[in-house]
Amino acid sequence: SSLAIGTTTGYRLFSLSSVEQLDQVHESNENPDVYIVERLFSSSLVVVVSHAKPQQMNVYHFKKGTEICNYSYSSNILSIRLNRQRLIVCLEESIYIHNIKDMKLLKTILDTPPNTTGLCALSINHANSYLAYPGSAASGEIALYDGNALKDACTIAAHDGPLAALTFNSTGSKLASASEKGTVIRVFSVPGGQKLYEFRRGMKRYVNISSLVFSMDSQFLCASSNTETVHIFKLEHLTDSRPEEPPTWSGYMGKMFQAATNYLPAQVSGMMNQDRAFATVRLHISGQRNICALSTIQKLPRLLVTTSDGHLYIYNLDPQDGGECVLIKKHSLLGSGKMEENKENDLQSPLPQSYAATVARQSTVPSTSTMPGYSEDGGALRGEVIPEHEFATGPVCLDDENEFPPVSI
Repeated sequence: SSLAIGTTTGYRLFSLSSVEQLDQVHESNENPDVYIVERLFSSSLVVVVSHAKPQQMNVYHFKKGTEICNYSYSSNILSIRLNRQRLIVCLEESIYIHNIKDMKLLKTILDTPPNTTGLCALSINHANSYLAYPGSAASGEIALYDGNALKDACTIAAHDGPLAALTFNSTGSKLASASEKGTVIRVFSVPGGQKLYEFRRGMKRYVNISSLVFSMDSQFLCASSNTETVHIFKLEHLTDSRPEEPPTWSGYMGKMFQAATNYLPAQVSGMMNQDRAFATVRLHISGQRNICALSTIQKLPRLLVTTSDGHLYIYNLDPQDGGECVLIKKHSLLGSGKMEENKENDLQSPLPQSYAATVARQSTVPSTSTMPGYSEDGGALRGEVIPEHEFATGPVCLDDENEFPPVSI
């Protein structure tokens, strides 16, 4: 429901309450060349890093226009992750863990394997503040760290090649990963690290997976890359999805095939049990970096795709039959902040009588005028940095009831 973008002039925050409506919540031009902007759900806290000062993290209360604090690090900041409990700053060879309530530095994980892209993931569930990052620069090993207890949880041998993508589900109980080859996506249990699912994105060409994300209900997993195809996988076991299969020839052969895998080498058996994409999207562009999200807007499942050229594409997702997702809206994120009128994407033509056909264009849901944010004791004068001891005595408060995970790019 919330989207943040960094631009050459600053950053912008948007709220998405309906397919038709894209509301610009805030725009700041104070810091040029913003390459990291992370908003804490739909609160007023936003963390910004610019190319002008790539080693400095600035934390703002954007509704008040005040800076809460800033921190400088020994090298360039590559990524930032946050939930209601922890704020993670990832450098190439170290990770810093802050307490989000008072911004105190709790732990520094030093001498991590070289991580040039700043790849890391943090569970959005603050009760399970697990952190995942590459445990090796040469292989696909995942280091799983307990951000609440501040101790190592386990190491997962996820892939043969180096990691390219990591993401937790909304509860922090599952972790998905992909390697630089991008052909196989695996899902593991947290904190145990047991493999739960394995999906094959493709066999022939290697791709660079740029976005990997679960739906909020953990039923679907979406993967996008530098190609024009976005894949959506359904997390279900074949035995659970067809408990009462009719005694047909194909059903009989399916059971025989499944039984045969028990006698095959593990590598061959694993290959046979891999599930392919449940639904797909054909983007109009390829080669651009993009970030995807699976969201529920106006009570229906949608796929959101944001591209680096500043556009947001909204697709309908059929949760029963899958298949090709239908583009229903395109928004511009760069122009004046207003919705871009794009008639060819507005689905004026009749659709086949399927799930997509039942997704009628509903009335716009008005966006809420009040946004949850920090309490008054967390503010400061513009440009003033709150001393750590002073800030810690009056911790900021969050309205946990009305905060939702953002889509950020």
